[in-house]
Amino acid sequence: MFLRQILLAVIGVSSGLIVSAGVFTVLISVGLIPRFAGKMHVARRIFVLEETVVLGTIAGGFASVFGDWCTPGRFVREHALFGQEATEGVWRLIGTLFLIVYGIFAGIFVGCLALAIAEMLNTIPVFARRIGFRHGLGIAILAVAFGKLAGSLVYFTQRMYLYGG
Repeated sequence: MFLRQILLAVIGVSSGLIVSAGVFTVLISVGLIPRFAGKMHVARRIFVLEETVVLGTIAGGFASVFGDWCTPGRFVREHALFGQEATEGVWRLIGTLFLIVYGIFAGIFVGCLALAIAEMLNTIPVFARRIGFRHGLGIAILAVAFGKLAGSLVYFTQRMYLYGG
């Protein structure tokens, strides 16, 4: 039984290392971190950005594996810092604000990653040339982004994720 647990731990850690190496390889190959550094005008601090991405990935992995240790809400609710009902309301407000900020940054990151991959593969210029698209490519990309935003808002506000639809 003990050897089985050790084997499972080794397989789990090895699988996690392989998957994270693949993710970092994609980020490096599309040049996403240098692009962020260039846009933010902090190219001399690119190592800080890279380390932040790595630490964020490690923290996210830790939080997903050890979820019981990463629940500050349980501590706040058990101790009812502002009284029972006020604590619930404040915690819901803080949680909602956190999710909004996290969603915005996650969306920006995924959008930048998708556009960096598309640019690396030259899909946008090839597509524009094939269909004879001369002007308004920026508007078309913006329309796609707003369409995805509208679809996401409908998906989450109508709670479609509960039905699988």
